[in-house]
Amino acid sequence: MSSSTSVRTARRRTVRVAAAALIAAAGLTLTACAGSDAADARSAGRTNTSSAAAESTASGWSGLQSTGAKADVLGKQSGGAHAAKGGKAASPVRTQRLADGISKAEIYQLGDQHYRAKIVARGSVLATLETKGHDDGLDANDMFVTLTLDGQVHSWMGGGHQGPGTFKLAGGWTAKVTKVGELRYRAQIIGHDGVAATLETNQHDVGLDANGIYIVLSSGGVISAHA
Repeated sequence: MSSSTSVRTARRRTVRVAAAALIAAAGLTLTACAGSDAADARSAGRTNTSSAAAESTASGWSGLQSTGAKADVLGKQSGGAHAAKGGKAASPVRTQRLADGISKAEIYQLGDQHYRAKIVARGSVLATLETKGHDDGLDANDMFVTLTLDGQVHSWMGGGHQGPGTFKLAGGWTAKVTKVGELRYRAQIIGHDGVAATLETNQHDVGLDANGIYIVLSSGGVISAHA
C-alpha cells in the first residue's frame, strides 16, 4: 500500500471516530437535557404543589383574620371596643360567662384599679373593655356589660332607652341624655341630690357603677341600667 493510500485510510478512520464521538456526545447531551427537563418538571410540580398549599393556607389564615377583623370592627361599632394599650397580662385572673349565655369575659389585671376584659365568643375577641381611672361599659347588640375599677364584670340583656330624652333607671336614678355630636352623647345621672355623675361617649361606649347600679351609655345614645 502506498503512503498516499495509507494517509487517506487514516483520515477516513479519523472522520469515522470523530463522527462516532459526536453522536455519543449528542446522545449524552440529549440524555442530560431530558434528565434536566424531567428534574425541572418535578421541581415545577413540587413548586406548584407547594404554591397551591401555601395559597390554601394563606387563604385559610386570611379568612380567619378577616373574620376576626370583621368581628372586632362589629365589636367596636356596636360595643365600643377600645384599643388595647398599656401593660399586658399573661393570663386572665378569671373568666366569666356573660348574660347572653354564649360569650364570656376574660378579665386581666394590668395594675392597681387597672383591668382589661376581653369579650370572647366562639373563639373570636369581639370587644375589649378597660378601666384606667374610670369604669368602662359596652352595648353588645342589646347585651350590656360593665367593667368596674375593681375588676368586676356585670352583664344583662335589654332594658335600653334610646336617647335623646329623660329616662327612669334602676335604683331610682334618672338619666337625661342629650346628643352633642356624631356618635357622641352625654347622660347626666340624676339622684335625689341632683346630678351625681355624667357619662359621655366619644365614638365608644361608656359605663358606670353608681352605688351598685350598673349603667351603660352607648355611642348610639342608648342607655340601660341594671342592679
